[in-house]
This record gives sequence, C-alpha cells and structure tokens, in this order.
Amino acid sequence: MGNSTVLRTVAVWLLCLMLTIAAGALTVVLVNAKVYGPQQQIRDYFQALQNGEGSKALGLLRASVPDANPAMLDGAALKRAVADVEDIRLGEAVETDPTHVEVPVSYTIDGRGHTTVFKLEKVGTNWLFFNRWSFEPSTLPTVEVQVVNEAEASLNGTRVALPGGKGTFAAFYPGVFEAHYTSENFAAPAVETVLEHADAQAQISLATEPTPELMEEASGQVKGFLDNCAEQKVLQPAGCPFSFPLDRVQNNTIDWDIVKYPEVSIEPFRGNWVVKPLTGTAKLKVVEIDLFTGAAIPRELEQQFSFAGKLNVDDDNVTLTPVVKY
Repeated sequence: MGNSTVLRTVAVWLLCLMLTIAAGALTVVLVNAKVYGPQQQIRDYFQALQNGEGSKALGLLRASVPDANPAMLDGAALKRAVADVEDIRLGEAVETDPTHVEVPVSYTIDGRGHTTVFKLEKVGTNWLFFNRWSFEPSTLPTVEVQVVNEAEASLNGTRVALPGGKGTFAAFYPGVFEAHYTSENFAAPAVETVLEHADAQAQISLATEPTPELMEEASGQVKGFLDNCAEQKVLQPAGCPFSFPLDRVQNNTIDWDIVKYPEVSIEPFRGNWVVKPLTGTAKLKVVEIDLFTGAAIPRELEQQFSFAGKLNVDDDNVTLTPVVKY
C-alpha cells in the first residue's frame, strides 16, 4: 500500500471522526434544547396542573404556600382552574444572565389572549453535557373571595367556608377562578377572575341578593297582612297602617280596599337583611252622616300609608313581620 493510499485512508477516518464529533455536538445541543431545556420544566408543570396533581406542580414550581386556604391546590378544583387555559405556546428562552432565563408562555382563555412569563435558573448538569433547569423559588399568589351576608360560597365548583364573609385562597398560575353563591333565599351571580403571574393578588366580590322566590314569599306575606286589615269593617283597623278619623258613619257601610300594594325591597345592612320602609295606598268607601243635617253622604277616600317590616330567615322559613307605629 502506497503512502498516498494511507494518507487517503487516514483523511477519511479523520473526516468521519470530525463528522461524528459534530453530529454528537449537534445532538447535545438539540437534546439540551428539546429535552433538558427550560421549556421542558414548564411543560411538566402545565401537565401537572391539568392532571390536578398539586403536589407535583408545587414541587416543580419550587413555590412556597402562603398563609391561605389550600382548597384550590389539588384535585378537581385545580383541574377546573386550568380547564379553560387553551392554545398554550411556549416562547424562546431569553437569557437574563449566564444562569437565568425568562420564558414567555402565551395562551387563550375564552378566546382572549394572555401571557405568563416564567423565570428559571440553571442548577447544574446531567452527565456533564445536559443542563438542569428549575423554576426560581417563589410564593404562590392568592385569590380573595368576599360575599355579602353569607359565610360560604362555591369557588371553582368547591364549597368553601368564608368566616365573616371573607376568605383567602392560595392558587397556582395561570388559572381561572369563578365564585358564586346559591341558596333557596339568597344568591350571588358568578364572578370570574384570571391569575396570570406569581405576584398577582386577585379579588372576587359576590353581591348577594334575595332570590325571586324569597321576594315572592315576602310580597305575599305583606299582601296577606294588608288584605286582613282591609277586611276589618272599622275606621281604624287594629294593628294596621291606615285609618280615617270620621265623626259618624252609617252602620255596615265601611269598606276598605288596597289600591296599591307596597313594593318589597330587601337589602343588606350591617350583616343582616332589612326591609326598606313599605308604602302603599288604601281606599275607604263609606257613607258618612252629616252631624248638622243628618244627611247620608257616600264618600270614597284614599290614603297613602307606610309601615316597616322585620325579616327573619331561618333555614327554609321566611317571616316578614309588619311593624306599625302610631
């Protein structure tokens, strides 16, 4: 074998070696980016959220839990928080210094675009070549829920206690949190908020109002009270908010009629439910006797009246007690 042949063989082997090294280097770069890159930590984190695996998500995020109710951190409540987080797209890592990066993640919620930026740090290598990334330590954000005149509500489908009408809940991000209150007598429509960042503090305020069923029951009780007053054939019905001071009337001619019933309005006041002053109009049909001539004079007299009411709601029982002052 001549020298030229040997040289050609060596050159081929060197070329193959160089190509192998280059291919290996490229493989390391690709694996570093796709498998061991910071984005993979984020993918694993989102997967844990979607699976409702709160402990795993918390470990990946390296986050501490604030002094707050943990009801939103696991299971069905956690799954519901990310159920509407769609079209998740991970952006390129942006280096902030040699060992730290920021990765923007875009997504949609109900068709509207949102972005969360995750901060990660390089914490070492695997097998000398592959980088290890972890989220920068942080503290979970919170969602505060307030409800008028109640001590509980539903948050992401989970019934939660709200002592004094207020509660604070630790939460993962990003996430959607919806609260509402519903009972037979009072209800508050659903209110939704979105947590995007670790330093976010969301608040949900539920405006509780009487249900149509409660208003119908209270109005019915007021109507029944006034109808009973109208059935009394006297000028001053006992315990009632209307009367007419006439001197002399013909027997059996007194006839009361309620021409305008009060509109019942129930509102919160200092932790209780109160009834606004009730006003209406009564009509008296009567035959009055003239004291000087003795003539019988038919009369129709209208009178506006007002009275108060005390509301008592005890489980399924609703009582509106009229309060008449003279």
